[in-house]
Amino acid sequence: MAQAPAPDKSGGAVYQAPTPVPTPPPAPTDIVVPGAVAQLLPDGTAAAPADAPPQVQQAIFAANKLQAKPYIYGGGHAKVEDKGYDCSGTVSYALLGGGEPLGLESPLDSGSFMKWGEAGEGQWITIYTNPGHAYAVIAGLRLDTSIGSSPRGADRKLAAQHKKAMEKGPRWRPWERSSRGFKKRHPVGF
Repeated sequence: MAQAPAPDKSGGAVYQAPTPVPTPPPAPTDIVVPGAVAQLLPDGTAAAPADAPPQVQQAIFAANKLQAKPYIYGGGHAKVEDKGYDCSGTVSYALLGGGEPLGLESPLDSGSFMKWGEAGEGQWITIYTNPGHAYAVIAGLRLDTSIGSSPRGADRKLAAQHKKAMEKGPRWRPWERSSRGFKKRHPVGF
């Protein structure tokens, strides 16, 4: 919006440039909440639990950076920073974001995750994998590129509150999905 003209001694008016409206900073991706369970926030990102180890918190913060990215088959494999991610690229990005203690040195495909880490559920991170798909549950919240099954009952209410969770692509999903047909793996010690 232009300001009122300032008087000019030469007889004309001088207009001052409008003051630019500051651009709001991007939403923080590193929010921590009390307790041991991650919480899905209204913007589709997750708040990390304060009781989680720093590597788990960092994995959550890394995954938050993917929440607006599209699903692209093979995304996140040729290069870690990519324009889109597939299922195992998403899981790899989160684990790499958690740092070396999580035991991943480069992105893996879903078949390779079947032999990675230790067998079974982890205390903080569990990777569910088969030859065609991989997803993770990190501090109780599912990171998946697939909606999985349609939410039912109370999960339907959660889905209505978190519209982004219904989009395809790397997203936090506030409801569980069947793990039938998936192997459970986890980072050593997590």
